[in-house]
Amino acid sequence: MSVLLCRDIKLQHLVDLLSRYGMSLEHVDASNNIPGSFWQPPEAGLIGNRLYIRDDTPVHSALHETCHYICMDSTRRLKLDTDAGGGYEEENGVCYMQIILADHIHGMGKQRMFSDMDQWGYSFRLGSSRSWFEQDAEDAVSWLQQHGILDENCLPTFALCK
Repeated sequence: MSVLLCRDIKLQHLVDLLSRYGMSLEHVDASNNIPGSFWQPPEAGLIGNRLYIRDDTPVHSALHETCHYICMDSTRRLKLDTDAGGGYEEENGVCYMQIILADHIHGMGKQRMFSDMDQWGYSFRLGSSRSWFEQDAEDAVSWLQQHGILDENCLPTFALCK
């Protein structure tokens, strides 16, 4: 099974999710490069509060870059152009959050996100994204809660990092 691509979902679901975080979606023609793509196409790109995708962009990539925007501080957000930066704890928060937000994209959901992350090559010390999420992500949850991104029930607050 191949990973879920942006062409396989209703982009309005992604637009609606992004708008809750003050972000917008820019769809790029298949023949063009993706502005702000750190890893290059088909990976999603970030410039300011704009997420750039093509039809062949994996949904996990779109959500991962979205979560970088959510998890970075306001100073970095103001200067954001391609390289989201961030440290180890923030990256764990980004990975955890993209799994949480997967349930907000019809056709994705957590189970598909686990599969796509594993297939794409995300690496976790327990061997899979699901094992990490369920058994080893307490530090990510704590970080997200301390920064006001998740509430005490591990639900998104739809707030940006404090």
